[in-house]
Amino acid sequence: MNSPSEIDKYTRTALFRKKLDGKAVRCELCPHNCIIHQEKTGICKVRINHQGELFTTTYGNPCSLSIDPIEKKPLFHFLPGIDIFSMATAGCNFRCLNCQNYRISQTTPDQIQHYDLTPENAVQQALLNNTKSIAFTYTEPTVFYEYMLETAKIAHQKGIKIVIVSNGYINKEPLLELSKYIDAANIDLKCFDDKIYRQLTGGSLQPVLDTLITLKERKVWLEITNLLIPEYSESKEKIEKLCKWLMENGFEETPLHFSRFFPTYKLTSISPTTASTLIAAKEIAENSGLKYVYIGNLPGLHGENTICPHCKKMLIERRAYEIMKNIISDGLCGFCGELIAGIWQ
Repeated sequence: MNSPSEIDKYTRTALFRKKLDGKAVRCELCPHNCIIHQEKTGICKVRINHQGELFTTTYGNPCSLSIDPIEKKPLFHFLPGIDIFSMATAGCNFRCLNCQNYRISQTTPDQIQHYDLTPENAVQQALLNNTKSIAFTYTEPTVFYEYMLETAKIAHQKGIKIVIVSNGYINKEPLLELSKYIDAANIDLKCFDDKIYRQLTGGSLQPVLDTLITLKERKVWLEITNLLIPEYSESKEKIEKLCKWLMENGFEETPLHFSRFFPTYKLTSISPTTASTLIAAKEIAENSGLKYVYIGNLPGLHGENTICPHCKKMLIERRAYEIMKNIISDGLCGFCGELIAGIWQ
């Protein structure tokens, strides 16, 4: 890497860092708290120590841009039916064995093609595409924190909603700052077993639970995804523990999405999650008291429809990512008037 004055335009001084002896730097963005020596990167591969200063190499260089239905995130109780401008850069602070986007998450910005898009231009692109919301998604948005934060600040000034789809592995201080500018989040709660969390991701469980609580306290609309992986996270006991924790911590109205696993990346020898496992997980969650439980990645089970928790009638019918009908009015069930948790307009 060249001197700071010659660093390319996609590099910025990183936030949340602490200088150590010998020109080492500790990155304090996520719970890895990487101690990074000169000309080395942290686990995410995109934050580098150059001459005792910490830089991010993911600023204005997204590798993926797309317009998606909000349901794809998945977010089912946040402005259903809208399109959202989705973006990501290279890099991730997890090493998930089952990563679907490993070609962009397990690499660095200089190794893949990317767009030249400043925060101002990203917001402008969202407006030009008639999308009044932006999602930071596909890879882990924590690792392009500075780019995300600046884009979110500008977007909010323009009345654009901000969504993050995240593994939740972020320290509290940067999360508190970010939460001022985000409107909704879907957090991947990989499983409810710390040992398996470390095996699957290289991270740990408790920081993710802390993130869920912080987002709830900050009143960011929250939905949770739990991918059920055979041999890892699909056991009845793990699902019961997960649901028990959610109930005990006030998440009974937070939508929970059980998602079907498909063989990918380093877990190609494991079979897809069975329909019976997903159905059983939904029953466990509902019996525990969770009000809004969904099944994803398995068409035909009708597990993506929103049901009123009081009268049990269908309020939103979904086919894949398409809304077929929606009879929620002003946040109320169109049949019995029950208040349905969510952001509806």
